[in-house]
Amino acid sequence: MDMDLPRAGRNRTLTTTAAENDIFRRRLIKADEVEAGNFLGRTILGDCFDVLPRLPGGVVDLLILDPPYNLNKTFGSKAFSRVPVEDYTHWLRGLLAALKPKLKRTATIYICGDWLSSTSIFTAASEVFVVRNRITWEREKGRGALSNWKNASEDIWFCTVSDDFTYNVDAVKLRRKVLAPYRHADGRPKDWAETEGGNFRDTHPSNIWTDITIPFWSMPENTDHPTQKSEKLIAKLILASSGQGDVVFDPFLGSGTSSVVAKKLQRGFFGVELDETYALLAEKRLALAETDRGIQGYKDEVFWERNTLSQQTGGKQTSTGSP
Repeated sequence: MDMDLPRAGRNRTLTTTAAENDIFRRRLIKADEVEAGNFLGRTILGDCFDVLPRLPGGVVDLLILDPPYNLNKTFGSKAFSRVPVEDYTHWLRGLLAALKPKLKRTATIYICGDWLSSTSIFTAASEVFVVRNRITWEREKGRGALSNWKNASEDIWFCTVSDDFTYNVDAVKLRRKVLAPYRHADGRPKDWAETEGGNFRDTHPSNIWTDITIPFWSMPENTDHPTQKSEKLIAKLILASSGQGDVVFDPFLGSGTSSVVAKKLQRGFFGVELDETYALLAEKRLALAETDRGIQGYKDEVFWERNTLSQQTGGKQTSTGSP
């Protein structure tokens, strides 16, 4: 994706050149080429509704579903328009019905949405899966409005196929700075640890996330995709609900975040993307992940609060205190 306008020197937004596109295009697999065994570790170029009938059943351990929200939005060459809630719910029902046979009985499903599409998500998902929770995460970017509250959050619905599923709570604890630390009678820290970078406690994850940074121009994971999710956000879902070697599937892959994070965390993966520009960006990011396994905000197998200095300076602690 060659940009017509030059970018500022500090702008790290990922793009692809014409020469790179020639290479990455050969790595894509088209929807009508999908057959048993050839799609793992791949980016499939096409419409997920064309791909799903060609996939074998029971291959997916973790489904990350980030479909177009019920908004007026343009993604590359494709434009989507808001429809009545009942119509969006009907579309989502069809999507989930097509996806369910591809999931293992032990699979987990995370479905992304905003305040409006979440109405449809709960209705459709509760008819097909076990709905277990709704995560709300702070989306700190966004435009204000003169006659309405600024939209500064999105939802992720946590669902499972059955009551037998993976949930690795210790893998997704959040390291928070302790402002008013308690001590034992002998002066020892109580459920927290002292470090050179400050006092910290590892807390249990909740369904309110305020530590997510939306990718922006100075972050190396940033692309020109208009609704790109951060690697940190996806890493939480993958670490909580899968193990190494499990298969992660994203049927609306965008610029590749789900596949890239799955690769960095040693999971199997595959994804489907309709727009070639974004599919090529996904392939570039997968190539970069061969040598760079870092995830912003995740260090030493711990998630850090947003803008925490110690994650940059290497402050460490080993406490796993209660929330």
